[in-house]
Amino acid sequence: MFRTRDFALRKIRQIGPRYMPFADVANEDLPLSRLLRLSLFQVTVGMALVLLLGTLNRVMIVELEVPATLVGVMISLPLLFAPLRALIGYRSDIHKSALGWRRVPYIWKGTMLQFGGFAIMPFALLVLSGYDQAADAPLWIGYSSAALAFLLVGAGVHTVQTVGLALATDLVPVEEQPKVVGLMYVMLLVGMIAAALIFGYLLQDYTPGKLVQVVQGAAVVTIALNLLALWKQEPRDRARAARMETETHADFIDAWRLFVRGKTAVGLLVVIALGTMGFGMADVLLEPYGGQVLDLSVAMTTRLTAVLALGGLIGFAIASRVLLNGRDPIDVAWLGTLAGIPAFAAIIAAGPLGEPALFVAGTWLAGLGAGLFGHGTLTATMRSAPREQVGLALGAWGAVQATAAGIAVALGGIIRDLITALPGAETFRPEAPYTPVFTLELLLLLAALFAITLLRGRQARQQSQTKPMSNRGGRPDVPAAPTETALHSTGRTERETHDDTRLTAL
Repeated sequence: MFRTRDFALRKIRQIGPRYMPFADVANEDLPLSRLLRLSLFQVTVGMALVLLLGTLNRVMIVELEVPATLVGVMISLPLLFAPLRALIGYRSDIHKSALGWRRVPYIWKGTMLQFGGFAIMPFALLVLSGYDQAADAPLWIGYSSAALAFLLVGAGVHTVQTVGLALATDLVPVEEQPKVVGLMYVMLLVGMIAAALIFGYLLQDYTPGKLVQVVQGAAVVTIALNLLALWKQEPRDRARAARMETETHADFIDAWRLFVRGKTAVGLLVVIALGTMGFGMADVLLEPYGGQVLDLSVAMTTRLTAVLALGGLIGFAIASRVLLNGRDPIDVAWLGTLAGIPAFAAIIAAGPLGEPALFVAGTWLAGLGAGLFGHGTLTATMRSAPREQVGLALGAWGAVQATAAGIAVALGGIIRDLITALPGAETFRPEAPYTPVFTLELLLLLAALFAITLLRGRQARQQSQTKPMSNRGGRPDVPAAPTETALHSTGRTERETHDDTRLTAL
């Protein structure tokens, strides 16, 4: 037995970083085990997303018979805090603490918000649906308590994820920051897959009591994992705390203006919004679609979230390999958007054909496209920001993405309910309320493809205007790259010089 274990460990040690995704992020000062432990906060975020977008929306619509419009609005409530992610990241960048901490206080506050929301959520949902003795309760009690629960979870998720990603980037060199953020998002997808499988198993035979146990168990797991993730991660720097007391910082408005002053920043945010809406509008409808149109059980539809996350995980792995080979992250985002078009075409066709396998395949392909798109746009955002604005950049990316997702989720539920309320809707085919939503997603993805094409053209024009003419053959169309000697002679890179110029302008 011990010989087998020693042999396996020896073989694992011989595997190069090339075959271990993101292993090259680790070093002697920051081992991979510490990075993986830090990434546990992403596991709790993934667990929350599975509950909100997967398990609970199916249970509310099908088992508790809550109208899809109300479900869509409730699920989109956490996204009211999405625009604040940029502010949260900025505040953590300049946070003053006697211990020198910047990130830990915000992550812990976010964790407590998540815990509080999950603690009251199952009871709020039962009251909202009028279950048992709650049938005689005033409507405002169910509405207000459910809204409060979703708002608490949303505020906690946005705070934990934004500041947690900023902490992860603080711990690695600047050139490794996109890689470590990629690792964090892979762990988010791993957490979603694990949570979807576990919740699907626990809710095979649904009862209201099991719903309470699952959601409140998620609250306890959130506290435990986030505490383990934070333990001895951020250094206690009292010198920095003293320095922060005397230093002056630009206010949020000025810092935001500096960020969007980048020539492609606004265009990139538009691409993020269109692509996120294209991939996210069906989040609240995939599981009800599987249940009502294809007659899938609660356990089966919950596992759809795992299928979606698995596709996203593979998409992240492919994107990481492609980016490692020097491809532009915008090209990766374009490829992901392109993959989403046949994905939703397959989902649309699965209903009339009665093919659950085609539905699952389309869901997986949609996850793959979303993974490519997410990694590409995230890396592009990271590269567009100065080093001093890491938290703000991550917050801006998350704010636009989450806001667009919230609008898409609410809009998808509203469209579905409007169609079911039409005269003679009972004569429609089961897939009729869902097909227009999926078709709209196809149109949004086409718009995102067009926006990415414009962005790539703008980048190409800027490169041709800013880079000097090549000396090789005197061709004006071939830009000359700076020599390595020239860069090292000053000890600075062009990116750093550009960042300093932007800060000086501010």
